[in-house]
Amino acid sequence: MQLKLDNSQDNIVSFMRSCSYTLLDRGAGDEWNFVRRLSGRDYPRFHCYLKIDDQDVLLNLHLDQKAPSYPGSARHSGEYDSPIVEAEAERILQIFGTK
Repeated sequence: MQLKLDNSQDNIVSFMRSCSYTLLDRGAGDEWNFVRRLSGRDYPRFHCYLKIDDQDVLLNLHLDQKAPSYPGSARHSGEYDSPIVEAEAERILQIFGTK
């Protein structure tokens, strides 16, 4: 699921932390990689790729159900448009609206 937010946050990492996300890494260019675990384990987790341009923050959100099955593979059981992902997107938008 993709979200577009106004790039009005002073610090996007702090904003994502306020949404309970942890920064995994910063990719090439201006893409950030965040996760929010749903239990004490690594999976399941919400996974968000975030990209910043001049006017917008673009979030690509999905739910990782489990780790990739094969070594060297990035494929996993991901949900992109399920009701739980939609609810998480709404939660992020609500937090964004209060900042």
